[in-house]
Amino acid sequence: MTRSGTLVKVHPRQPAGGRSTDRGDLPEHKAGYALRDLAALIAACAAHGPNIGIYAERILDDPLPWTRMRTVYRLLGLVRRYGAQRVEAACSLSLDLDVVSVTKIASMLERATETCAPALPRAVGQEATRFSRDPSEFSSTPTPLTVISHSESEETR
Repeated sequence: MTRSGTLVKVHPRQPAGGRSTDRGDLPEHKAGYALRDLAALIAACAAHGPNIGIYAERILDDPLPWTRMRTVYRLLGLVRRYGAQRVEAACSLSLDLDVVSVTKIASMLERATETCAPALPRAVGQEATRFSRDPSEFSSTPTPLTVISHSESEETR
C-alpha cells in the first residue's frame, strides 16, 4: 500500500479469494467485529458473569459459530439493558433447564421471572376429573356368606 508515492504497508500475497487483514489496521473497538474473534466475545460475556460466559459458549458451539455471533451480541445488549445481575440469574436458570435461547432469556427478563422457579408440568392422571367419584362409593361392606355343603342340599329334598 502506498500513500502519495510513499510505501506505507506491505501485505503478503494471497491466493484468489483470500484476504489479509492486519489487526493493527483496525480500530481497537471494532477489531472483534471485523475479525470474528470468538474468544474475545466469550471473554466479554464472561466478564459480566460466569453463567453468561457459559451461555455464550453454548450459543457459539456450532459448526459455523460466526453465524451465531449476532445472538451473543443480543445477549450483551440484554446485559446493558437489564443489568448483569438479572441476566446472570436468567442464564443460570436456563442452563439448569438446558434451554439455550436468547429469546427466552429476553422474555424472562421482560416478565421479571428470572428468579422464579419454573412451573414443571404435572403428571398425567394426578388431578381429580370433573365426574370422578368419591373413593368411599367403591368400598363395600362384607356380607357373611353361608356355605351349604352338597350333603345338606340333598337332605332338604
